[in-house]
Amino acid sequence: MMRPEFWIDVGGTFTDCLMRRPGQPTARHKVLSSGKVQGQVSPGSGRSGIIDPTRQHDATDVWLGYQLQLLDDAGQIVAQAAVRSFDPAQSRLELETPLPLDPPLGSIYLLDGGEEAPLLAMRYLLGISRHQPLPAADVRLGTTRGTNALLTRSGAKVALVITQGFADVLEIGSQSRPKLFDLNIRKPTSLFTEVLEVRERLDAAGNVITPLDEQDLRKQLELLKDRGFHSLAICFLHSYRQPQHEKRATEIARELGFTSISASHEVAPLIKIVSRGDTTVVDAYLNPVLQDYVHRIQSALGEGSQLRLLSSAGGLIAAEAFSGKDSILSGPAGGVVGFASAAKAIGQSKAIGFDMGGTSTDVSRFDGTYERQFETEKAGVRIVAPMMAIETVAAGGGSVCAFDGVKLVVGPASAGADPGPACYGRGGPLTVTDINFALGKLQAARLPFPLDANAVEQRLADVAHQVEVATGICRTPRELADGFLQIANANIAEAIRTISVAKGYDPRSYLLVPFGGAAGQHACAVAELLGGTKLLFHPNAGILSAVGIGFANTSRFATRPFYASLQDTLSQLADALVDLQADAQAEVEQQGDFSRIEFQPQLELRYRGLESSLMIDAFPLENIAERYHAEHRRRYGYDRQAQTIEVVAARVEAVGHSEHNVQASTSFDAYHPTPIQTVDVRFHGQMFPTDIFDRDQLRPGATITGPAIIAESLATTVIDPGWQAEMLSGGEFIAERTRSVDLTLVSSTSASGDPDPVLLEIINNQFASIAEQMGVALQNTSVSVNVKERLDFSCALFTASGDLIANAPHIPVHLGAMSETVKATIKSHPQMRGGDVFVTNDPYQGGSHLPDVTVITPLFSTDQDEHPSFFAASRAHHAEIGGIAAGSMPSGSRNLAEEGVLIANFQLFVAGEPRWEELEAILRDAPYPSRNIADNLADIAAQMAANHHGIANLQSMIGQYGLDVVRAYAAHIQDAASRKTRAALAKIPSGVYRFTDHLDDGSPIAVAIDLQGETATIDFSGTGPVLTGNLNANRAIVTAAVMYCLRCLLNEEIPLNQGVLEPVSIVLPECLLNPPRRDTPAECAAVAGGNVETSQRVVDVVLGALKLAAASQGTMNNLTFGDTSFGYYETICGGSGATSLSDGASAVHTHMTNTRLTDVEVFELRFPVRLRRFAIRGGSGGAGHHHGGDGIVREIEFLKPLEVSLLTQRRGAYAPYGLEGGQAGLTGENVLVPHGEREMSLPNTSSFQVQPGDILIVRTPGGGGWGSVEP
Repeated sequence: MMRPEFWIDVGGTFTDCLMRRPGQPTARHKVLSSGKVQGQVSPGSGRSGIIDPTRQHDATDVWLGYQLQLLDDAGQIVAQAAVRSFDPAQSRLELETPLPLDPPLGSIYLLDGGEEAPLLAMRYLLGISRHQPLPAADVRLGTTRGTNALLTRSGAKVALVITQGFADVLEIGSQSRPKLFDLNIRKPTSLFTEVLEVRERLDAAGNVITPLDEQDLRKQLELLKDRGFHSLAICFLHSYRQPQHEKRATEIARELGFTSISASHEVAPLIKIVSRGDTTVVDAYLNPVLQDYVHRIQSALGEGSQLRLLSSAGGLIAAEAFSGKDSILSGPAGGVVGFASAAKAIGQSKAIGFDMGGTSTDVSRFDGTYERQFETEKAGVRIVAPMMAIETVAAGGGSVCAFDGVKLVVGPASAGADPGPACYGRGGPLTVTDINFALGKLQAARLPFPLDANAVEQRLADVAHQVEVATGICRTPRELADGFLQIANANIAEAIRTISVAKGYDPRSYLLVPFGGAAGQHACAVAELLGGTKLLFHPNAGILSAVGIGFANTSRFATRPFYASLQDTLSQLADALVDLQADAQAEVEQQGDFSRIEFQPQLELRYRGLESSLMIDAFPLENIAERYHAEHRRRYGYDRQAQTIEVVAARVEAVGHSEHNVQASTSFDAYHPTPIQTVDVRFHGQMFPTDIFDRDQLRPGATITGPAIIAESLATTVIDPGWQAEMLSGGEFIAERTRSVDLTLVSSTSASGDPDPVLLEIINNQFASIAEQMGVALQNTSVSVNVKERLDFSCALFTASGDLIANAPHIPVHLGAMSETVKATIKSHPQMRGGDVFVTNDPYQGGSHLPDVTVITPLFSTDQDEHPSFFAASRAHHAEIGGIAAGSMPSGSRNLAEEGVLIANFQLFVAGEPRWEELEAILRDAPYPSRNIADNLADIAAQMAANHHGIANLQSMIGQYGLDVVRAYAAHIQDAASRKTRAALAKIPSGVYRFTDHLDDGSPIAVAIDLQGETATIDFSGTGPVLTGNLNANRAIVTAAVMYCLRCLLNEEIPLNQGVLEPVSIVLPECLLNPPRRDTPAECAAVAGGNVETSQRVVDVVLGALKLAAASQGTMNNLTFGDTSFGYYETICGGSGATSLSDGASAVHTHMTNTRLTDVEVFELRFPVRLRRFAIRGGSGGAGHHHGGDGIVREIEFLKPLEVSLLTQRRGAYAPYGLEGGQAGLTGENVLVPHGEREMSLPNTSSFQVQPGDILIVRTPGGGGWGSVEP
């Protein structure tokens, strides 16, 4: 290594830089990513020069020619002048011309050289001015420039070129809304500003149906060019399989002078037009930005320099080959390489990285190899590209600490870089950084700028006052700080635990590597909460991403899609992998000479019918199926030996190895260093004398027993009581727990009296986390596409009496209903025992409709308990449960028996003894039996496994706090939700609020909401009688709809539990919302449509009465089709209603559902159909001051004889209403166009046969408008 090397990580706020030169120690520096240097005016400064002692170590020439900008208290520039010279001895910056005013002492100034931050950092470390040329150097760079452009929507002006009929397919996306209870739905904004639809079409096999219309394409592109577009994203349907049309379109665009063209078959040659299209748009959107950025850096480097950038996958790429899709996780990927290298240096092959910055914490895993993902979503955009698997948690040093009126909360709001934490003295809110400062874990004397202690004390005192006024509980500021820290640590630990469950590993068996500016202050406590895992504190923890960039290898991927069975493609795979290896090797060799290139060939496999896949090492191919089954069994707990394995893609990574090898670290003889200072620091509610050590003064073998603080320039490491750290030869500290420490504050663990606001938040979050982990376990272990892909399930925890404690944010129609089911099960089985498990789908006992099967598991805290302490339950939509139509969603059912198999509170396990054969008989012997009993039983087993996971975690909670405390706080959590609901109701003037809407047959659904102060009676008297069709609902569905509306009214993050309903009484006479139970299913009213259709109308009338929102589309647009060999079911999005604050959203699922829609290309590949058009139905939203969202048009051509069923609403006279003068949205339309004949209208519910060439057109309703249209 003859010339200097620079390893640089450009983050959102700071840029970290390491410089390595032959024979010299590694130098480090951190600068602002803005490229400006901040300082503070000190005594002796004047108009002709500024004195700043923090500059005393700067080189003499480094600031020459920089502009010095003086700021006022608001951060505005009030004066500026060029720097003429710098005297390090006096720390004086001499100016070319005097400032027009005397610089106030303590005021902030900036030094601006007009260069990018990496160049500033390089010049600073080399000690040369901006007028001097940089020497030849090897520069490795990771940057968030692409991510920032994506977040701020500041990329290039892009036009999307796409197949005719699909201009809106990326905007429609998966049709799900991002926030379940937000009536002001905000979908991510599109990155493209223009769409060009092109006449061309391929079928799912890649065969040409419509040739590319080159003449029309050329004409449209010329018009785009004239309008100033230079960047194109080209994405045609099925181009992943046959790219000939995209290739020709790219050639034409180049001929016309477009300078930035991204074609989807090159960017992401994989199935799914939505994610492939989004990725292509991202590439086109970011490429011009990144190319300009890279050019500015590269042009300033010395002649002969080499610039390489880190990709999201953790591999280096030559600057000229770096593209937008590779940039999204460029910086964070360096952190993964960094912590993995650190773990390898001490002989550890399993590590979890824990990167805590200002606004968030990134969690990632290394298991001997990097864990990567090949499809993800970032900043609201779906991306298909190799990238490190990094999960982000909204908890960082800048997370805001506050009191919400009931409990203490930490995050997700963040103070950001400006104003920053309160201690920065710029008027910021109380944050986690402030808490560490208040407790003594962040020492002001060790930081390069002063901290404002008074501001922190005032913020804590304010919170203490708020708590006392609201709860009567008196807490000192330090006690509150203890609580906030405990909550923050618990949030991070729960996030790591949940991520671990999703990936199928136990974090206790992994080394935990904290890095980033804030992680070292929390690491011991988080590790303790995770079960006492070992910790590694790296000497460069504050800049470990830059270290990782230096250790990264050059790598490239080559991918080929298959989408065929393993059996059919096995003979082709070996040759395909050889070709891919050659392609990847050629790309790596283009970027340099490497003494060693290694290859990792993998196959992406899945069971046919599923979308989730696993990466399996390709060789040996002879046993690839057995290895896939084994990995699936390890990850998800089961395999399906009889199921066809599908090859999604073959992928080869070529790795050209870096010349930088990780040096092994070893132990030295232990010694106990002398601290530079001892201070009092607060841990777990007590003050401890705590030694402070300067890391630069320590040598290998240093053994430090907590409590202690290890200070350094770029990070602070806190060793908690009960932990001991030893320095290894590489400067790393290995910390291990020497004794267990109770992290629960003593004052907060009483089961009696008022709830402690700290423990209330922690236990609430733990309950919610358990429910979320149950959902992850169910999604992982299920076999049903409905559960695994469409996410049509819910998991929840309940008290001994069946009241809802916590649920994960899944499907709203399930939320309030499951409590009714648990209570019915308790009533029918009063003598429960440990090991019992119950299964039910009874709509007259708390169920919704028959496909929604609920599994309930009681928890007995001890073997001696006579009654359960809690319940775990999971509800999942089974794709098949019998009935007169495949898919169990018949449009014409007249009674419950015709809708499928009734499972009425069946006891599947009796004290641990299974009764699978009896359950199978129920499914088999009904009048209309299930057509897929094997999947029913497999999904019920998965639901049981999810419940078991919840029960085990509840038992752990009981072990931690005691049964009485957990019971008490389950009640407190419900009370907290009740108080929030009461407060929200109290803001609405007392009175009776009425609203009536109708089903398409004219049946009224009426509500009268009698609001009196903090309580409400919601009365559905006046609703129409029980129907002969299947649009009847039940009490559970109505309860779920009311709970959803109340949660939307609250409009804040609260625990969604039984307490939400406590201030509310629901009056529900016998009517279509509450049909009576009869003796047999054949005598009971049908309810299949009540769950999916009538539930939406119940929401509409409650929201309409309270004037919270105009009507949304009011239907789920249920479509099923199939034959004896398969069945398919989907619900289709529409427009949402406008509110007083915003327009309605277009093409989105609303209210009681949020399921996803199958991607167009997957849809056509799996089923004998062709989608002719999928577009937003422009103008279908109601006009108003805020207009309603538009519905969509979905046009399906059938390719073989099939049976089709539609179950829809809002097709008649009752359109989605507007409010306050807003107009109604358009009703929907169902149209059939038999092959070669004229179109015919279909009723809202219908079943019919189709032949090849027949076309079904579904036009979904728009949402109502809000407010009169302004003249």
